[in-house]
Amino acid sequence: MKKVLIAIDYNPVSEKVAEAGYDLAKKLGAQVCLIHVVADISYYSAQYPTFMGYDGYGMTTDLSVASEMRKYTEEFLESAASHLNDPTVSTHLAEGDTANAILSYSEEWNADLIVMGTHSHSTLEKLFLGTVASKVLEKTKVPVHMVPINKEQ
Repeated sequence: MKKVLIAIDYNPVSEKVAEAGYDLAKKLGAQVCLIHVVADISYYSAQYPTFMGYDGYGMTTDLSVASEMRKYTEEFLESAASHLNDPTVSTHLAEGDTANAILSYSEEWNADLIVMGTHSHSTLEKLFLGTVASKVLEKTKVPVHMVPINKEQ
């Protein structure tokens, strides 16, 4: 294993995921890349006619919002990487569907392992919504290391 891709989000438990993934990568002598995926920014600038008495979607979203979102995400990734205290850790900001973006970048970067947290969701949520982790597991071509996360942590 030469490359470990660690998926993190804005949830504070991502610290545990990043540290566990980083520790595993170092034991394997592998490179580390932290990835964070933001929702497709164009979603926020969708134009819809007034419906059900709500005309909030008639506005246009300032392109600076997208730029600001990228800026904050880049700062988040830089902070997360510096937390690991290793200048060789790289970062990647992706946009779009989270599972698809992780899978796509894992192929592009030639990751040998993906590390993710398993956010605790109710069985009902998993049944109807699925989870990013389950979607990645279903479609991945590389092994996935799951870091269990409970709501209490």
